[in-house]
Amino acid sequence: MEKGVQRWVVDISNWDPTPHGFSLTVSLLPQHEHSSITRFVKWEDRKRALVSRLLQYGLVHEVLGIPYDEIIIKRTIEGKPYLECDQIGMEFPNFNFNVSHHGDYVAIASEPLCLVGLDIVSYMLPHRETIPEFIQNFSSYFSSQEWHKITNAGAYDEILIEFYRYWCLKEAYVKAMGSGLSYRLDKVEFHHTGWTDISVKIDGEAMTEWRFWLFELEKRHWVAVARGPPRSAAESYKRTLTQIEFNREDYNKGLYLPNAPFASRTVEQVISVLLSK
Repeated sequence: MEKGVQRWVVDISNWDPTPHGFSLTVSLLPQHEHSSITRFVKWEDRKRALVSRLLQYGLVHEVLGIPYDEIIIKRTIEGKPYLECDQIGMEFPNFNFNVSHHGDYVAIASEPLCLVGLDIVSYMLPHRETIPEFIQNFSSYFSSQEWHKITNAGAYDEILIEFYRYWCLKEAYVKAMGSGLSYRLDKVEFHHTGWTDISVKIDGEAMTEWRFWLFELEKRHWVAVARGPPRSAAESYKRTLTQIEFNREDYNKGLYLPNAPFASRTVEQVISVLLSK
């Protein structure tokens, strides 16, 4: 199953296509994906949307060997992408993926059995507010213990970094389930030892069937990955999965798979994967 654990990241600041080159790249995708890219006004937003789609099709093609023109990716009502395919096979009983983009980076993560959630944050300084004013806008999304950790992290820059670490993990957790923005984030409380041994409690109850990782990327970015049980998925996403329940032994095979490091890819490399036979 290890081949199903993939982590790819693209630095889009290094990609500056001409308008014609951009249009050609968009044309590589199925027609129904085009409007999800061209609806953005800002150039950087269009780049992020395009690379996000390229990563999804490229990763599915490379891992599962499905011909590019036969890949069907849809989205739940909450917006989580999923692969529509009845022939993934027993090696990947619940192959699923998640994408995220923020700042200079676009990334994708996949899992063969467990749910996967991914979130990237760029912790840039707020423009029109002080750091305390900025984070105060989000205080209701954190438990009292998390908020204490954030506000007592040290200097203002350290407070901002601590805020984004917790925020990144919460987003990865919710995105793994496909729950959308309605989830009560203040009920999701993260605990850690030096940001390596990361666990979560929901309403005070330890969720032992979840695992989390947090990585620092270059240029003031963090990325979080969540791995959890399929039965925790939102109903709309649960319907896209092949198998919801596992016995403990089989589930642990997926839960304790090695977490792959993020592999840096260029846009050109992703396109090459997409077009390979």
